[in-house]
Amino acid sequence: MDPRLLAEKIASGQPPAVIDVRTGFEFKAGHIPGAINAPVWKILLRLVSLPQDKDAELVVLCELGPRAMMGKALLGVLGFRNVTLLTGHMAAWRRSGFPTVH
Repeated sequence: MDPRLLAEKIASGQPPAVIDVRTGFEFKAGHIPGAINAPVWKILLRLVSLPQDKDAELVVLCELGPRAMMGKALLGVLGFRNVTLLTGHMAAWRRSGFPTVH
């Protein structure tokens, strides 16, 4: 999903669950509004924060991509069926000028 489409979905009031798999430090430095911080190696510990509906739309991101790919794979193993990556990840979100929360 590209940053523009994600921003539109957030603005619509019916956003997908945005899963940010960066570290807590990176997340606190700036993240997408409403994002859930679930560092890739802690996804299992964050299950209670994730949607219970395995068909819920999830958008996974990191800073540049590699951790998000691992996160997407882990979420798939956990049974989530509608998982996509944010195109360009957090770097693209910032370049696009969309808001971040600190």
